[in-house]
Amino acid sequence: MGLTARIRTRDGWAVSHAVVTVADTSGAQVLRLEADAEGAVRDREPLAPGAYTVIVTAVGYAPAASSALVTASGRAEVGTVTLARQGGTELPPPGPWTVDPAHSSVAAVARHLGISSVRGRFTAFSGTVEIAPDDLAESRVQAVIRADSIDTGNGTRDGHLRSADFLDVEKYPEITYRSTGLSAASGTDRWTVHGELTLHGVVRPVDLDLAYLGTGADPWGGTRAAFRATAELHRADFALHYNQVVQAGIGAIGTTLKVELDIQAVRGETLPGA
Repeated sequence: MGLTARIRTRDGWAVSHAVVTVADTSGAQVLRLEADAEGAVRDREPLAPGAYTVIVTAVGYAPAASSALVTASGRAEVGTVTLARQGGTELPPPGPWTVDPAHSSVAAVARHLGISSVRGRFTAFSGTVEIAPDDLAESRVQAVIRADSIDTGNGTRDGHLRSADFLDVEKYPEITYRSTGLSAASGTDRWTVHGELTLHGVVRPVDLDLAYLGTGADPWGGTRAAFRATAELHRADFALHYNQVVQAGIGAIGTTLKVELDIQAVRGETLPGA
């Protein structure tokens, strides 16, 4: 057996499109191999004893280099090579991911009477995430929320929010979000999602401040990724002008809404059991 290596991301995922180049001390290339679907590199031809430089490259990742010493056996066991995303940024493995509503939440917080906050959530929604394999900026997010699923814990208030004074759910049954781009923010796991929100029949650009929280296996044999995202909306931007004025001229409801998203997405195009 000649050279063996495993190419992985920081989270332990295989980098199947990685290329391993081996050069001798003069800088001459003596071997070039491509990783298989499991991110493994295996070459059964023995190498001449000596010192070598192993360079691993993959589109979308920063190159990694290491030294390898080949003994008289002709073997070079490089072990696991970890590749970092280009620029140090990280997202889950490429491909489709499906939002799991049962383990996610879509919430909004508004000021009430200028002294407290009222929190509401939407209980019916769906979404998809597509992580681009090469240029992460080409990754995409889409989501659909049923407007009549608003729940603030107060039936009277929820009925008013569904009425024409606010969401007007009979006329505008869905709230949708479609991303138009993605850019890295500060840190290796923070992003800005650029997109368009359609709410109350109005389409406006809205950016989400996104934190990628990591991936892991679930009890159902799948793989999950976790995200948290926030945004601030101005009600007037979406023609949500209703506001009862109470004593001292204070509006009953604040003019801004803070949106808080806690999302779990399952790797693949469908949810388990779907």
